[in-house]
Amino acid sequence: MTTSFPVTKTGLRFGLATALAGCLALALIAGPGRAADDPVLAKVNGVEIKKSDVALAEEELGPSLAQMDPATKDENVLAFLIDMKIVAKAAEDKKIADNEEFKKRLAFARNRLLMDSLLAQEGKSATTPDAMKKVYEEASKQITGEQEVRARHILVETEDEAKAVKAELDKGADFAELAKKKSKDPGSADGGDLGFFTKEQMVPEFSAVAFALEPGKISDPVKSQFGWHIIKVEEKRSRKAPDFDQVKAQIENYVTRKAQADYVAKLRTEAKVERLDQPAADAAKPADAAKPADKPADNKMAPPAKK
Repeated sequence: MTTSFPVTKTGLRFGLATALAGCLALALIAGPGRAADDPVLAKVNGVEIKKSDVALAEEELGPSLAQMDPATKDENVLAFLIDMKIVAKAAEDKKIADNEEFKKRLAFARNRLLMDSLLAQEGKSATTPDAMKKVYEEASKQITGEQEVRARHILVETEDEAKAVKAELDKGADFAELAKKKSKDPGSADGGDLGFFTKEQMVPEFSAVAFALEPGKISDPVKSQFGWHIIKVEEKRSRKAPDFDQVKAQIENYVTRKAQADYVAKLRTEAKVERLDQPAADAAKPADAAKPADKPADNKMAPPAKK
């Protein structure tokens, strides 16, 4: 379960998993740059707005700026910061900061930023070369040796269509060309090529036939939930682990998230937590959001069952 929290008046929302990533915190941890690297872009009633302020705002407003070109984005963010300074000053003049609701929100924002900053540090310190190599080696052992098949297929609506396609193939028609003409699968433009896949990556009816065929052989019509398939196996091989560099980003993310989750779990065991809204046994359970990401085991995300 991911818990979302409102963080700005613009209605932008971030999940706890995003908070753990500590994007904003990383920028703060890095500290201010040299003046030459952080020029003043505007002043509002004498208060400076620097390039680093724009960068921080871009991180928080990110999703709403995704479609803008860089120049437009920078202009919009700077305009937002100018308005924010003006309105914030007006809020100070009206003593908004003395409002109890404001104080609660400010305390929440402070606690969250403290959490983000500390977890970012913990995650960064955990991503050592040795730790990442260890995760890679463990994941590689689980991959190596598993069989993979590379196959093409032609997908049609009915059994009669599938039989007609098979008849053309039996007469010597080119499988890839026929796939481009006849198949309703989105990958038909590539001649029906599905690339390499493991048995569990396909629906059972498809996998059973594909893994039983020898390379170069073409199946009879096969029915699945998607329609009728004609399958041609191109190649079989024992699966190999991807190179470290191919999965480095996934491993780094996993090690970071695990270190953060472990650290939160440790602090939780040391803290006195009293939940008054539920039985004590349930209150002792760690939050779902503290669980780390799944361990990376491949150079690509496992796709859903293919057609």
